[in-house]
Amino acid sequence: MRDGTGRRTFSGVTDATGAHDEDGYFGERVAARYDEESASMSVPEVVDPTVDLLAELAGDGRALELAVGTGRIALPLAARGVPVAGIDLSRAMLARLREKPGAEAVEVTVGDMTTTRVEGTFSVVYLLFNTIMNLTTQDAQVACFRNAAAHLAPGGHFVIDVMVPDLRKLPAGQNLVPFHVGGTRWAFDIYHDLTTQAMSSNYIEVVEGRGSYHSTPFRYVWPSELDLMARLAGMRLRDRWDGWSRAPFTSESGQHVSVWERAG
Repeated sequence: MRDGTGRRTFSGVTDATGAHDEDGYFGERVAARYDEESASMSVPEVVDPTVDLLAELAGDGRALELAVGTGRIALPLAARGVPVAGIDLSRAMLARLREKPGAEAVEVTVGDMTTTRVEGTFSVVYLLFNTIMNLTTQDAQVACFRNAAAHLAPGGHFVIDVMVPDLRKLPAGQNLVPFHVGGTRWAFDIYHDLTTQAMSSNYIEVVEGRGSYHSTPFRYVWPSELDLMARLAGMRLRDRWDGWSRAPFTSESGQHVSVWERAG
């Protein structure tokens, strides 16, 4: 897995043909290993400041997590006393969430985060771990912003945690950036089309002399582009930081946590 980068595990999510099950790219194969392979994102140093900010934005209201997954953030946020709901396309990921202590406090709905609606309104909606990039068209990403805004109470906030594209690492004529090199595991991003912002994360693993290859599609997105999506959905940027520590966002930042506010 690439630390700090999107909702992806080292094992990838598809077979060599690109086929995947009804859970999209996060079916049983990935769900079975997801918590183990994303363990570095579940340590208190990562989770606590994330939950601190979301609880602060939720106030006395409710929180909705898009792509809630196995509950890495939803469960500790609910443990703070914040009513939490979640949407996820993957039944396999949600099955892992339901097995965990405190899961009864999180209301989960199976569905697409671009269209699925949950009853009521929320003080904060959030989408973390680069998962906005799992939506592989600009139209789908815009639809996600609109769906988030539709769930927000006036003055509510939408929060995204996502990488800044690594295009500065690409010399002329190269479209591949490695992000893991090991004795039996290798992983790299391929930037396929700079006009559509199509990319993929690719994984090679050798176990007992047998190799496997997996690939996951993404669409990278720029901070300014996200701001425009927010405006189309009736929101405006309130804050942007370089991570959950709320350090200033600069031209050298490799990630950002952005908070947009729905117009009152």
